Amino acid sequence: MEQKKITKISTITEFHRLRGLPKPEHPLISVIDFNAIQRPADIGEVNWMFDFYQISLKRGISAKLKYGQQEYDFDEGVLFFISPNQVFGIAAEKDATTERSGWMLLIHPDFLWNTPLAKTIKQYEFFDYAVNEALFLSEKEENTLNGIIGNIRQEYHSNIDKFSKQIIVSQLESLLNYSERFYNRQFITREQANHQVLDRLEHLLSDYFKSDDLVSKGLPTVQYLADSLHVSPGYLSSLLRMLTGQNTQQHIHGKLIELAKEKLSTTGLTVSEIAYELGFEHIQSFSKLFKSKTNLSPLQFRQAFN
Repeated sequence: MEQKKITKISTITEFHRLRGLPKPEHPLISVIDFNAIQRPADIGEVNWMFDFYQISLKRGISAKLKYGQQEYDFDEGVLFFISPNQVFGIAAEKDATTERSGWMLLIHPDFLWNTPLAKTIKQYEFFDYAVNEALFLSEKEENTLNGIIGNIRQEYHSNIDKFSKQIIVSQLESLLNYSERFYNRQFITREQANHQVLDRLEHLLSDYFKSDDLVSKGLPTVQYLADSLHVSPGYLSSLLRMLTGQNTQQHIHGKLIELAKEKLSTTGLTVSEIAYELGFEHIQSFSKLFKSKTNLSPLQFRQAFN
């Protein structure tokens, strides 16, 4: 299948021009109403990449968006995040007559320069979430975010002064912190689906460690597990922390230690042989991990059964 070309949009001003919007009032930040956006004729024929952050709340959008190798059908009240230099594609709308509403917040990284948020914004894991885990909002949650967006819009519409940037960044931090709270709520309210992911992860790890070619494959990586479960690494770690108190890497290590204990207590294999069977290239790495998790060396653990 032919690879779609990638169209890169470097500035917010360029985005406004391509979408048939007036020139932005501020070159580094803009709040746009979805019903004002014109869709280019080739919208479904290219992939897009922005040099700025995009946070979108979309209602009545019937198009599919592909992001992180996942496809997602937008539904009512969906909040979605895209970071600079991430590639995404938009398919043709299924029903172009549907009334669209919502907003899009664009923030260029230069706007955040010399503020604490310039560094901490990358710690918000939802910028890396697979799109099928976009954030669904209750009416109350949506109203909260709409209020913050209104404050941001009002501030940069007003006369810019020395306080404007600090006030807008503060509002943006509130938007991100509320979004993190709402994501946390979504983990809880989607308990059944989340536990299904956990069950699939357990089966995946069990099958992986039972395979005969574990020696050649090595230890399973977080990326491998996330790809196999069709979620992003950040989402998987957040979900596991919510359900088990551990991130994905810790979960892998826990499963590994369980198998190591079983082999140490029920077989005559040497520690080196066990380490090799579990995918470790060096016995020292295995022994160090085992002791960090059990406070015993592999030999001390084995001796406890004799």
